Amino acid sequence: MLNDKTILITGGTGSFGKKFVERIFNKYTPRKLIIYSRDEYKQFLMRQQFAKYDSKIRYFIGDVRDKDRMLRAFNGVDYVVHAAALKQVPACEYNPFEAVKTNIHGAQNVIDAAIDRNVKKVIALSTDKAVNPINLYGATKLASDKLFIAANAYSVKTGTVFSVVRYGNVSGSRGSVIPFFKMLIDKGEKVLPITDFRMTRFWITLDQAVDLVFKALAEGKGGETYISKIPSFKITDLAKAMHPKGDLKEIGIREGEKMDEVMITEYDSFYTYEYDKHYIIYPNFEWWNFKEHFTEGGKKVAEFFRYSSDSNKEWFGFEELKSRLKEVEIAY
Repeated sequence: MLNDKTILITGGTGSFGKKFVERIFNKYTPRKLIIYSRDEYKQFLMRQQFAKYDSKIRYFIGDVRDKDRMLRAFNGVDYVVHAAALKQVPACEYNPFEAVKTNIHGAQNVIDAAIDRNVKKVIALSTDKAVNPINLYGATKLASDKLFIAANAYSVKTGTVFSVVRYGNVSGSRGSVIPFFKMLIDKGEKVLPITDFRMTRFWITLDQAVDLVFKALAEGKGGETYISKIPSFKITDLAKAMHPKGDLKEIGIREGEKMDEVMITEYDSFYTYEYDKHYIIYPNFEWWNFKEHFTEGGKKVAEFFRYSSDSNKEWFGFEELKSRLKEVEIAY
């Protein structure tokens, strides 16, 4: 699928981008891979990390807010993975319009550049926080998702396909709970703070996140939102697995923080189909045609089905988490 193709990833110096690059070169022989991001130092570090692929990787300094730069970067590109975003909830709350400019205006720039440069397919990364959002980050990502889905109505002539991949915090990713707990443990803290003892989350690894993007790249026909079937865990079990001899202290839920992660709402259920290892939410627009756009093998979920970390069928308990933590790649 990606052999002899040119792939561009926005925000490519992040945890996802690094794993994506590693997996691309292990599985395919692309013509060229373009890392498009703002931070020259992170690109410098990434160039060192992937020095053996230097002849195949190009590093573009650029911002998704800059449409002209994106038009230049998208020249000759076959596939785009859009991972760039302002993601930290408190930072987005304090700098709201900066989040709007990157996560919403930036998304539209990706869409326009992809259509104008005849890109074959764009996969946009989403988040559980875009589902029934209660913070600005989630609201901007909801708007972004809507833009990417609707973009299929405007790309009929070029044939550019737009799909979305949704997942929660990747285990061990920068800014998530595992590196935070590890930092406290390494400092010798005896007590780990928990915002609410009832809190649950989904467990997804970087490899699983990349697998879902590969699936969307291979199968997406336009307008789909892909969601992996993954286990849930309790935050208290994770804390005990990381610090068995430590104590836990409940400190109160933070503004903009959710008790559980929701990937599919009851009202998404009317357009959601279940597959072996994932779900797909299909759009409900005139341009979407079941015969042309549906991926075979899906079974319609029950009406008012809800996919949430608190009501999931599969769970990781204390012992399983202890085992899984040994394999987690922690990013700081």
